[in-house]
Amino acid sequence: MLVWVGVALAGGVGAVARVVLGQAVSARAGHAFPWGTFAVNVSGAFLLGVLSGGGVGGDALLIAGTGLLGSYTTFSTWMLDSYRLAEEGARGWMWLNLGLTLVAGFAAAALGRAL
Repeated sequence: MLVWVGVALAGGVGAVARVVLGQAVSARAGHAFPWGTFAVNVSGAFLLGVLSGGGVGGDALLIAGTGLLGSYTTFSTWMLDSYRLAEEGARGWMWLNLGLTLVAGFAAAALGRAL
């Protein structure tokens, strides 16, 4: 039971961190590309790679990986950002968002795991 409380609390922290970082990056970037969502998802992939590569398992992985990083990263916002770019006629930005996030996410996770 205590583990699930930890997952819930870590989830709350991750969600707040996502909003704070995403808004900070987006405000600085000032561009049509969703850099805030990109920064959150790639940094989350890196951190998950660090956890995985560091041999974190069991309850610690459940709390940090599922709770914290699961709520920190955001697949749904990535897809919504891509959809909005397509809706606005910015299909090149949409494809860049989809492809760059995938490539950078896998690379970040691999780097984190290797460390």
